[in-house]
Amino acid sequence: MKNFPVNGGALGPEAREASIQRLRATADPGQELDILIVGGGIVGTGAALDAVTRGLSVGIVEANDWAAGTSSRSSKLIHGGLRYLEMLDFGLVKEALQERGLLLSELAPHLARPVPFLYPLTKPFLERPYVGAGIALYDVLSVSGGHSRGVPFHKHLSKRGTLRAAPSLKNDAFVGSIRYYDGQVDDAKYCANLVRTAAYYGAHAVNQMKVVDFLREGERVVGAKVVNHEDGTEFNIRAKQVINATGVWTDETQAMVTDRGQLKVRASKGIHLVVPRDRFQSTVGLILRTEKSVLFVIPWGRHWIIGTTDTDWNLDKAHPAASSKDIDYILDHVNKVLKRPLTREDVEGVYAGLRPLLAGENDSTAKLSREHVVAHPVPGLVVVAGGKWTTYRVMAKDAVDEATRTMDERVPPSCTETIPLLGASGFRAAWNRRNRTAEESGVHVARVEHLLNRYGSMTSEVLSIIEENPALAEPLPGADDYLQAEAVYAATHEGARHVHDVLTRRTRISIEAWDRGVSAVPVVAKLMGDVLGWSDAQRENEVRHYIARVEAERLSQQQPDDESADAARLGVEDIVPLR
Repeated sequence: MKNFPVNGGALGPEAREASIQRLRATADPGQELDILIVGGGIVGTGAALDAVTRGLSVGIVEANDWAAGTSSRSSKLIHGGLRYLEMLDFGLVKEALQERGLLLSELAPHLARPVPFLYPLTKPFLERPYVGAGIALYDVLSVSGGHSRGVPFHKHLSKRGTLRAAPSLKNDAFVGSIRYYDGQVDDAKYCANLVRTAAYYGAHAVNQMKVVDFLREGERVVGAKVVNHEDGTEFNIRAKQVINATGVWTDETQAMVTDRGQLKVRASKGIHLVVPRDRFQSTVGLILRTEKSVLFVIPWGRHWIIGTTDTDWNLDKAHPAASSKDIDYILDHVNKVLKRPLTREDVEGVYAGLRPLLAGENDSTAKLSREHVVAHPVPGLVVVAGGKWTTYRVMAKDAVDEATRTMDERVPPSCTETIPLLGASGFRAAWNRRNRTAEESGVHVARVEHLLNRYGSMTSEVLSIIEENPALAEPLPGADDYLQAEAVYAATHEGARHVHDVLTRRTRISIEAWDRGVSAVPVVAKLMGDVLGWSDAQRENEVRHYIARVEAERLSQQQPDDESADAARLGVEDIVPLR
């Protein structure tokens, strides 16, 4: 096979075109890939890194943007799943806690960090030893993996200590609490970094590339037919093995091949609210029991993320919509413990996502398994489904193990446990010299810290953009946390192809800004257009589409139920590039 140069992990326009040419070349004799991965969420991108670091030739295609589905709409937590202990699912909790420690301490210390929570106690005497034993077991399970835990141990708090940590809680809501820690990450940012890391090691990664059919030789799958959304062209990609990592779309993707031996995936909708940090006082997050599941109140920079729901969803999977009923459910539950109730006027942002749960006999999605399954329904096709965001690396490893099991040559075992993501190596040293970096770059140290917590040791690449054009050190309109240089970097290095890629995933402006990014749109379209070669008409198209999308989402959130919310959100179709 011809050797292709590693592109340094940058996913700009030139790298995308080079990857397309490499994938096209697989039609030539002897040029097929070892593995083609379909789906650019956390599991697909994780599988790409796993496979390429085993020395395999790898391609990965994504129909939309990296992490555009479930992987950008989670609770942003890296956790073992405290509530799964009550279900006696010790294996899942232990595995997830081991992965949590690995992510926090070794793989991505620049992206993941500990976050404290209070588990409030409402009953005297019996509840504290019962809950305390469970959280103690949670801590014990986290130290059994041979890696750093990455977080402190739990601590019991009295009622006074609870109110000192969270003054805005009602005085009579609790008798005390237990403080424990989990991890937090910007899920979409992590996923974009993960696919960049795979590209750095030689994977050929292309988003806006949809699989429309699978190639067959008899019963065997030997590749996929894809369409490039950018220009409408179609071509075939040939591979020895194909991994289907399409999450909630698993059933539809499998149906292109077979109706036998299929995994069945059921979509569960979870919504989250984003409110300003100053709406109530607390130095810690909260985990609250509800009649159905749990509700998290999560510190998120200058904001709180509050969620989630867990309800069946059988409507549009690309754009799940939050209804007025969903929003009221979360507000009603969090207001039970707050002195000053939150109202609709306090809500800055709302987002909805779908969990891909393995379908079972249970009617409640809240009780379906978070375990994952890997299957080989027909020769040449591996399917991975289910699981938790936290355990993506294990899911990816298991999928690649299965794909390589039938290969003629001996394939090395997974080594992603020892592969830090781009930006992780040198992060702590870069953090320690942040004041000097601020002096040298002329960028305020608070801005440098912000960049380090998003790009790690790759912050120098963003600062180089500012050095070339100092005006890009200015924040984006209506979104003071993010610099204009970050929008440029998203297009040159992170594979962003549309304005909403930047505003919803490379940054979190769409849920953190009161106007949901509307005032930033023209500037982002200008900056991206300069990189991607957009015409004036294309820029206007991008701006118009994003504003319409925001209006459709706001309208959907005023609707009383899922059906009307879905209809309102679908009033705006996906953007189509002007050709």
